[in-house]
Amino acid sequence: MPSYEYACKECKKSFTLTLTVADHDKKRIACPKCKSRKVDQQFGSFFAVTSKKS
Repeated sequence: MPSYEYACKECKKSFTLTLTVADHDKKRIACPKCKSRKVDQQFGSFFAVTSKKS
């Protein structure tokens, strides 16, 4: 599952959530510290783990 990085506009805390793509598309994200829904998604690194070996 991908990890998404967010920054809260209220308390300025950054946090990371691991969500499925479907959950990310339909879920309203809230800050775990202050519970505000005023969050911005940040650009982060991406990596994938696959079961195939090359």
